[in-house]
Amino acid sequence: MIINLTIDRIEDSNVVLKTDDNKSIIWPKNKLPDSVSDGTVLTFSIGLNENEEGDKRQLAKDILNEILSPDNSKV
Repeated sequence: MIINLTIDRIEDSNVVLKTDDNKSIIWPKNKLPDSVSDGTVLTFSIGLNENEEGDKRQLAKDILNEILSPDNSKV
């Protein structure tokens, strides 16, 4: 999904981005190119990171299995 956002204004260390339907999004200024200014149109690409999601699920399962494993009980 591609979204275009327009910089409405710059406030200290943040920028206020406006969507096509005039909703506001606050974004850290240091996460944008140095050359941005009021009125700059930015293109954001949004997608799923299925690899990272799967890795996190596997890590959670591994931790639970380690916690619940009878071999790890401290008596």
